Amino acid sequence: MKINHALAMAISALSAGLLISCVKPADDNKAADVDSQKVVQDSAATDSSIENSKESTEQIVAVDISPETAKTYLAHVADDIVIPAYADAAKQSDLLNELAQKHCTQAPVSGAELQALRAQWLVLAQAWSSAEMVNFGPATASMSNLYINYYPDERGLVHSGVADLIAANPTLTPEKLADESAIVQGVPGLEEALFANESLDAGQCAYVISASSALSTRLKDIEKNWQQNATDLLAIDKTAESDRGLNQWINSLLSLIETMKSNAIDQPLGLTGKAKGHLPAATAGQSRAIINAKLDTINKAMTDPVLTAILGSNDENKVSDNLSTALADTSALLAQMPEDLSEANKNDQQALYDHLTDVTRLIKRQLIPALGIRVGFNSTDGD
Repeated sequence: MKINHALAMAISALSAGLLISCVKPADDNKAADVDSQKVVQDSAATDSSIENSKESTEQIVAVDISPETAKTYLAHVADDIVIPAYADAAKQSDLLNELAQKHCTQAPVSGAELQALRAQWLVLAQAWSSAEMVNFGPATASMSNLYINYYPDERGLVHSGVADLIAANPTLTPEKLADESAIVQGVPGLEEALFANESLDAGQCAYVISASSALSTRLKDIEKNWQQNATDLLAIDKTAESDRGLNQWINSLLSLIETMKSNAIDQPLGLTGKAKGHLPAATAGQSRAIINAKLDTINKAMTDPVLTAILGSNDENKVSDNLSTALADTSALLAQMPEDLSEANKNDQQALYDHLTDVTRLIKRQLIPALGIRVGFNSTDGD
């Protein structure tokens, strides 16, 4: 019904356009003819582009990946990519907690000590941005990811929530914080406490200590779960299941870049519509660092030597080369932009968005066909 309704609307709109053109003066009709020719030319160019992309997809022959090769690669993903990412995030949260306990022995905290806390927060935020590439498993199943990174916070709830919590609980403990809403926890909550003011009072210090401790506990639980259940979580022993294993992993990476492009770039910058929400790390003014951490994660995963070797077994090196080039170009552009991406000019913002669109197309039209898998139903890019 939806398709028929949409088709009817399109026909109706087309009919209306034809009726209007019939009553236009002669000069307008000439202009309409010119516009019509331009539309035909643009349409032909678009069709040609689509055909070219189809041909590039059809030319790619899927690699014959044996069950043993798939198991080896997925075990490598678990041991050398996923688990270390969660471990690093937990480590950085521990270091922030230790630093907070050291500097918060006597409030207020400001100057160099506050800057040290902020610097460690940024390292933590980047570490989580890397671990966030895994959009399945214990982090998402338990919704712990929301307690770690409540984003996008489109209504600005973190700002008021953290302030209210600190005011009501000046001697907050990690145990008490763990029972609070996801809005006042994790990386965004710590950002709000550390960057909203130029000094930390005793209540804010208690919050930073409690929030970093609670975050460490949550991250360590996720890491431990992966260590104990990686075989099942990545379906390492069930490589024949098309919806899991390699398919699930690659689509997780695709989902990360699509979500980043939409929620962290397009919507807050208002590139394709009305501005909505805010950039990541907006209070800290460090959106570039967060985007760069995610992009770096994608780059490492997509150009991973084990994956590259699998593609090379079928002479599909061009897929790896194309992805590597596109990601390098995106990173180079990002490196030239301000730390706060909202301060970049619109052309650079749009170019970053377009570069990421090119990367998603390469993943969908070249990498995924080369691996013999399919784009997951949760793809959000619309490409």
